[in-house]
Amino acid sequence: MDSFVEQLKRGTEEEFTEESAWDGSAVNTTSSSLPAIYLPLLPRYLLHPTTRGRKSTEFQETKKACLNYIQDALLQHQWQRAAEFMTNYLETLENTSAEKRVAAPEVCLEHVFHLLCNGLIDDAYQNLSLAEGWRYGEQTIAQDKELKLIQAYKGLLDYYNWAKKRRAVLELDGDFADSVEQEMHSFFRQAAVNLKEIIKIPGVWDPFVKCYVDLLEFYEDYDEVRQVLSEYAYNSKFPPNPNAHVYYYQFLKRRGESKKTLMSVLKILHEIVPSHELMLDYNAMLQKSKKRKHHRLGLEIIFTLLDFAGWKEHVKAWSCLAKQILENSSKHLDWVREEWKSRKDWWPAFHFSHYLAKRNWQENESLACEKALVAGILLGKDCKYFKYVSHEGCKAKKEKFRTMKKFVKKHSSTHLRASGVLVSCTHL
Repeated sequence: MDSFVEQLKRGTEEEFTEESAWDGSAVNTTSSSLPAIYLPLLPRYLLHPTTRGRKSTEFQETKKACLNYIQDALLQHQWQRAAEFMTNYLETLENTSAEKRVAAPEVCLEHVFHLLCNGLIDDAYQNLSLAEGWRYGEQTIAQDKELKLIQAYKGLLDYYNWAKKRRAVLELDGDFADSVEQEMHSFFRQAAVNLKEIIKIPGVWDPFVKCYVDLLEFYEDYDEVRQVLSEYAYNSKFPPNPNAHVYYYQFLKRRGESKKTLMSVLKILHEIVPSHELMLDYNAMLQKSKKRKHHRLGLEIIFTLLDFAGWKEHVKAWSCLAKQILENSSKHLDWVREEWKSRKDWWPAFHFSHYLAKRNWQENESLACEKALVAGILLGKDCKYFKYVSHEGCKAKKEKFRTMKKFVKKHSSTHLRASGVLVSCTHL
């Protein structure tokens, strides 16, 4: 035992501290023969507070160092070395300190992540079953949350097996298909119980929620799906999560809910993530509405979408903007002017430079055409983006560009310049 203690105390530069291992971030390990591995650790709020101000005994320090060595060995695939250290670590299960009693399941969960990353599903399931059965005296709230997390991952693997059986049932006939279907139902019950428990705890549980919803929808329990997704999206105890609103919207759309209901969900998503891809759906629904305020909001949404770099080359977004500007320039020119006012100083360089005109024309003619129409209307026929694209289009003898050039010359001067919307773009 003394030699073992000395071995642990010596350490090397490769040893990491308990604080760095459990800081809530990903673990990065490297070795000469293996690539770096990045594994997720437990959420910060599930970690257990350490006792401050209490001096650890030599025996406790030994066990802490042993735990670090176990973790290090697991992450470096040194299974025999990890097993040797685990033999010495087992005595920590008799320790009365709460944080030490739950450390072993945490190490097990990290090992499970590693096994899953390497496709060892059965081994991961076996480890989770083992961790699920560990008990250390009186169960604490922290231990209960951790147990539910372990059970949730087990439920995830039950869902995986259920999905495999579901595919198999579709390909089989007769008695054998009935037998496989019974197995599928068994996996369903196991998965549903564990997945349902974890999503009751406030947090971001997207993978678990998606799997649970898939299970419920397959068995047509739509009322339960609606309740689960509504709670996940709107319960104030849960952290803000755009995906929660996306899942709810997608479910409602599958169920054929009214446009009004769908728009109410997307309205909240827009407030959280105005650049989300579903904003195109939201804009489309608003434009089909008969309400004037919806048309105004749709114009705002499509302008806002194109404020983000990820949408700069999205043809459909530019097509929507071009269409809505044309529709509103005759009826509601003040809407266009209001949106353009806050963008006229930076959109020209951001979207309509000569460099972008040349690149867009070379890479995506449809994109260049839509942007040129918007640029011509907002900035005038002298805008370099519009001039370059229309010139190249006319040179290629494409009729649509000649039509666009005539349209912009007529409408940008008679409608927008008189309203004060146009700005000089000679600096582009």
